[in-house]
Amino acid sequence: MLRSGSESELIKTLHYEGAGGSIQVNGQPCTLTKYQMNANYQIPGYRVQIACTRANKQTYSVVENMSGNYAWDDDIPGAELVPGKGKSTPRPDAYKERLIRLWASPHGAPKAAIAGAAGLPVAQSFGQNPATLLDRQAAAGAKPTTTLAWQGEKAILTFPIPGLPDATATATLDAKYLPERVVVKSGTDTTEFVYGKWADWNNPLFKIEALYAGTIVERKNGTAVRNVTAKVTEIGQIYVIVPVPESVEKAGK
Repeated sequence: MLRSGSESELIKTLHYEGAGGSIQVNGQPCTLTKYQMNANYQIPGYRVQIACTRANKQTYSVVENMSGNYAWDDDIPGAELVPGKGKSTPRPDAYKERLIRLWASPHGAPKAAIAGAAGLPVAQSFGQNPATLLDRQAAAGAKPTTTLAWQGEKAILTFPIPGLPDATATATLDAKYLPERVVVKSGTDTTEFVYGKWADWNNPLFKIEALYAGTIVERKNGTAVRNVTAKVTEIGQIYVIVPVPESVEKAGK
């Protein structure tokens, strides 16, 4: 979404609500009844509120969080930020997969690729015209870490996942240069994201030509772990912060 006379890249936050789908919970499918994500790309972090029903009719709910160098689960949104309300559980084991999910997402992947092409941290590439940014960085002798190749008429971008030195993403773009597939290799793990039905999913009264994937399929090492369809988005610079609970900070990064 390029805005203003200088065509600055201005998407910094996201509110996303899923219409349905399923996720894997302890290796078993769970049908979604709620999937709501709020993300901040400039100060990297997000929370995902999940509720679903297993095949045996048991319900499952969790709030997944990632912010800075921390990952944790809450039983309610903003748990422990008010003393005595809610419970936060540190999840350092989930940090890598959650950071990958952010920077391989429909909006995160282009941002990470642009930052790599500019040879800058993601935060420093925000709010600029991508074309003039890359020209300026090239003239300054910056060393890009994003590469471009072609597979027939399809563009293939390869770039590092910010914050994970061992993780590399390869994004295949469709005919409109939108990410249709992002594959991330990190150590022995391969995570694949497949995106389709791109559209402006904002409320009909607030369409702003900011596109998002209508279908999201995530596979880890060949096994589908998430399959979500879009209901509505809000990409109009909403306010999103993901503060880290004190107990999570004390538990360590």
